[in-house]
Amino acid sequence: MAGNNTEEVEGTTTTDSKTNSTAEIPPEFLIKHPLQNTWSLWFYDNDRTKTWEENLIELTTFDTVEDFWRLYHHIKLPSELRQGHDYAVFKQGIRPMWEDDANKMGGRWLINLEKKQRNSELDRFWLDVVLLLIGENFEHSEEICGAVVNVRPRFDKIGVWTAEASKQQANLEIGRKIKEQLGIHGKIGFQLHRDTMAKHSSATKNLYTV
Repeated sequence: MAGNNTEEVEGTTTTDSKTNSTAEIPPEFLIKHPLQNTWSLWFYDNDRTKTWEENLIELTTFDTVEDFWRLYHHIKLPSELRQGHDYAVFKQGIRPMWEDDANKMGGRWLINLEKKQRNSELDRFWLDVVLLLIGENFEHSEEICGAVVNVRPRFDKIGVWTAEASKQQANLEIGRKIKEQLGIHGKIGFQLHRDTMAKHSSATKNLYTV
């Protein structure tokens, strides 16, 4: 490459010919920080010429802190998505659908946001939820399957999906942690996937509330 500055990509030394100084690159800038799990980013396209499953697209996976932030800064924010579109972040191997073996006995903590909150809180809530998940910041992180953000005409939704709805203590702890991290003052509810499948989500009763 033309220019006065040279850099040894494979090494740990850079040279600046303007100052004739040599600096060591700190090792922490060369080493990625692995996450405990590998995570998949999914996108739901809402193309009405396709089936629901055809619209569900696994975009990529990531397993380090650095790879997550690189991905986050190169995709649209939830508030920039078209209505009817979704993002989902799930542990690799778990599909963001009720029928998946990892999800079918579980449920979700559901956060509803009014349309006026889309530009003020949706993106912050979604980022905080994803960081909670991939950082394993729950006492019962083994119960976490993933999270979904739905952009809709009336209400946007963020759901945190867990594996076993019958584990009351674990699910309540997860719900309380979500409320604390997001600074939610009202109540949030936990719904069984099988109830959501049987009814319209607005009519689904909460199994737990915090």
